Amino acid sequence: MTLLLLARHGNTFGPGDKIVWVGAREDLPLVKSGEAQAASLGEKLRERSLTPQKILSGPLKRTRRAAEIVRAITAADAEIGIDGRLTEIDYGQWGGKTDAEIDAAFGPDAIPAWRERHQRPLDAGWSPDDATLKANALNVIADMEDADSPALVITSNGILRYFHAAIGFDGDPKVKTGHVCAARRDGDTWRPLFWNCHPDDLPEVT
Repeated sequence: MTLLLLARHGNTFGPGDKIVWVGAREDLPLVKSGEAQAASLGEKLRERSLTPQKILSGPLKRTRRAAEIVRAITAADAEIGIDGRLTEIDYGQWGGKTDAEIDAAFGPDAIPAWRERHQRPLDAGWSPDDATLKANALNVIADMEDADSPALVITSNGILRYFHAAIGFDGDPKVKTGHVCAARRDGDTWRPLFWNCHPDDLPEVT
């Protein structure tokens, strides 16, 4: 029975920074607080003896660095697999823009449509397409079916939405920076355990 942990990288903005949409083309590193968030996840996994036996990360700096920190703190022997299927969505014309700038250009309902209803804008140049993102999530999950437990995937918020749908979690699909989710493989199906959990509040899992 594989325990699958799904985590979002930590912060890429510090105090006073301009907060913009960060997609595949905005390859920002973790800031100091973001590294601390990754360390918090690693420390909590170590405390619970949840040493990752398989680690997959997206190729962007923020996810790779988070994976490196968790691997080091947990003393995991597993090498970090860099998987292009975990690359954050390219937000096209939204990338690098603030919420206010997007509201002005695309209307005040465009952002809520995505955040609250998972409806992508049709005219903003996002890529890849929805079908590809769904397939990527399903294929990564399938690759984890026989992985040694626990297995850890570190990616970004936009990509995690597709894992939320693929596994069948309920509720808001958003994952805050530095937070973690989990599912377990029971027989032929995945069972959702928890979503968007701060490492300090990590439920007991084995």
